[in-house]
Amino acid sequence: MERTKILVTGGAGYIGSHAVVELYEAGYEPIIVDDFSNSRESVLAGIRAILGVEVPCYRIDCGDETALRGVFDQEQGIRGIIHFAAFKAVGESVQEPLKYYHNNIGSLLTLLRVMPEFGVSNLVFSSSCTVYGIPDQLPVTEQTPTKPATSPYGNTKKMCEDILNDVASVSKGAIRTILLRYFNPIGAHASARIGELPLGIPNNLVPFITQTAAGIREKLTIYGNTYDTPDGTNIRDYVHVVDLAKAHVVAVQRLLDGTGDAVETFNVGTGHGNSVLEVVQAFERATGHKLNYTIGPPRLGDVPAIYADVTKATQELGFKTTATLDEALASSWKWQQTLGK
Repeated sequence: MERTKILVTGGAGYIGSHAVVELYEAGYEPIIVDDFSNSRESVLAGIRAILGVEVPCYRIDCGDETALRGVFDQEQGIRGIIHFAAFKAVGESVQEPLKYYHNNIGSLLTLLRVMPEFGVSNLVFSSSCTVYGIPDQLPVTEQTPTKPATSPYGNTKKMCEDILNDVASVSKGAIRTILLRYFNPIGAHASARIGELPLGIPNNLVPFITQTAAGIREKLTIYGNTYDTPDGTNIRDYVHVVDLAKAHVVAVQRLLDGTGDAVETFNVGTGHGNSVLEVVQAFERATGHKLNYTIGPPRLGDVPAIYADVTKATQELGFKTTATLDEALASSWKWQQTLGK
């Protein structure tokens, strides 16, 4: 039986690589587009080791319209796209806003220009809970008002959502989009062949934890302990990356089935939050490793607390996460051990 082709931009990245694996295992034919500006080519070997096949990969910048058009020319019959390709470090975006606006918005615009030429109408967009800003109430639902972003990164996600809504309103069904608002992806594939692979100093909590446990970092810095939360540290909704990847498979199938509206939005999280200190304690419990950590000043752009209401995804997508926090952290540690020092 012929597989349905799905283009995955940023498919060699952390979430993208796991989505590629889940797509293939669900019977699709994923095609990767990635310029490897924030990923490593070794990821392709990891995907190959898991699946036993070579997934096609085009080493191009998604913002290069000519190169992107060439991929569509080469890979006739693409039915849908998952658009991950974007810069994603909140702190860096505060320091280099133009880099983020140019890349994150520019790549989406390029994609939207090329898609109609090749009759591709289905797009799953990698959005973020950052569009909720600092919410007035928790948990946040898809109807929670979006707010001014606390970082340029978050603003690019909000602007991309606005663009996709505007395009849908005039495209008469030529572009259909599912916006997946992620909470905090953590963990790694059970095989430990792919996982989070930060280049340089990690921007996310869990790689910093695992690198500290592995002796790569002297200590973990917890940014702020005076937030209005039970233990003073930030609260986030930590979702296993494999669960998150599976949500994309469900979203792709929904688009291909033609159900739902021209633009739909779904939160993808676990439905509850954990503080940074709780994550540290869970890691110690799951792995038996004590962590050396210290308290530092709060970071610019950090939201005190946010976690998802996942009722809509459960009822309309039929999707629910299954992995526990301890399981996700144990998989992160297993992945870190394969990386060594």
